[in-house]
Amino acid sequence: MSLGKNLQYLRRLRKNMTQEDLAEKLSVSRQTVSKWEMDSALPEMEKAIELCRIFNCSLDNLFREEMDKRMDAYSNLRVEEVEGFSYVEHTVISNDPEADALSWIDRLSGKNGVTNPRVIGWDFPNISVEQMNVYHMHGYTAAWVLPAGIQPEGVEIKVQPKHRYAAVHVEKPFENPFVTIPSAYQTLDSFMRVNGLVHTESGVIPCYETNGESMDIYIACE
Repeated sequence: MSLGKNLQYLRRLRKNMTQEDLAEKLSVSRQTVSKWEMDSALPEMEKAIELCRIFNCSLDNLFREEMDKRMDAYSNLRVEEVEGFSYVEHTVISNDPEADALSWIDRLSGKNGVTNPRVIGWDFPNISVEQMNVYHMHGYTAAWVLPAGIQPEGVEIKVQPKHRYAAVHVEKPFENPFVTIPSAYQTLDSFMRVNGLVHTESGVIPCYETNGESMDIYIACE
């Protein structure tokens, strides 16, 4: 663990805050911040608490976690205005729900003359303890983002309005998906907290992932 690396990580999350910017907020010199980041000095408790307030983290986060490790597989942390779109969604609860839901989307898009459909998805949380623990089932929703002029018959077409999202790019998410993808959500959550962004579920898709060899994860903001 390293206070210095954690401070550098938190500054990057905070819109690339400079050492000078942080020093000004703390009423210390830039050299003092530099010493903290080189681990050649530690802040006094009063300053440590102020650091936690600035970055919206705990003392445990600041001194005990290896927060910078989260950045290894991620890039392009950002706030993005995502344009509105129409979509068709399909939810599956099974032993392999993502594959099953994507297969359904492929069949539907194929019937409508579309190959390589643009697909997003998200976990479907409303499953029973028995389904999860006894039958090892999970839930997943896949959504086909409809191209202009395409209106499949026999399915409900939903509309996602233009909305602001916090987002992060993930390279090679499936090399170690049960570590890489949850850590990406943790990184995005830290980015939102540090920058005062509040999650919303009102009237929009609360969060989703793009589908492909690389991935972008989006969380809706107020």
